[in-house]
Amino acid sequence: MSIRGLFPIDKWDFKSESILMNLPDEDFAILSANQSEQPYSKGEVIFREGGYPTGIFYIKEGKVKKYKLIDGGEQIIYVANSGELIGYHAVLSEERFPDSAAALEESVVGFIPKEDFFEVLQRSNILSRRLLKTLSHEFTVLANGMTLFAQRSVRERLALQLIVLREKYKTNFKPGEPVEINLSREDLASLVGTAKENIVRILSEFKEKEILKTKGRKIVIYDVKKLIEIANYK
Repeated sequence: MSIRGLFPIDKWDFKSESILMNLPDEDFAILSANQSEQPYSKGEVIFREGGYPTGIFYIKEGKVKKYKLIDGGEQIIYVANSGELIGYHAVLSEERFPDSAAALEESVVGFIPKEDFFEVLQRSNILSRRLLKTLSHEFTVLANGMTLFAQRSVRERLALQLIVLREKYKTNFKPGEPVEINLSREDLASLVGTAKENIVRILSEFKEKEILKTKGRKIVIYDVKKLIEIANYK
């Protein structure tokens, strides 16, 4: 089922997939001229926090986690989907990467040199406007995330993250069919900001209530309406 009208998903999901969509042919040609692509295995690092950016990354297939290392552990900030751009914040600010990125599953990622990106940015009003809009939206998403960690219980945070992940994993979705999320308990705990044991315990509770089922590391969502109730989003 669609959650439009039931839950404000746009407040929790970046929109960078729209940045390069339907650009003028001449602009897209510049971005594509020196673009390369590389496959990444699950867990393989794409860029590291503190590194110098030499271009931006375009996720062609798969999913990527953006994360920071805190007290020796990972804190996942965001899960980026196929079609999204990552790494462009550091390029625009001409600073080091503020976080790291690694593949959550088998992925293919394109790389666009920053010189080509800047050339199109200087000549394209469309790209400039889209970047400004996207950066503003991402600030809202990150602010919502900070509020979530400060004010919500682990149970509520897990329910909300499962709602967001469900939208990301809706590939070839057919109405009435459950959505399958393929994410390790460690990564889910890092995204929610809690211990793995808490995730396992609350997932078991959700299973008993027939909200979802698990198959190994996969989580199959059956009742997203119940998750929306538990998330208690106002």
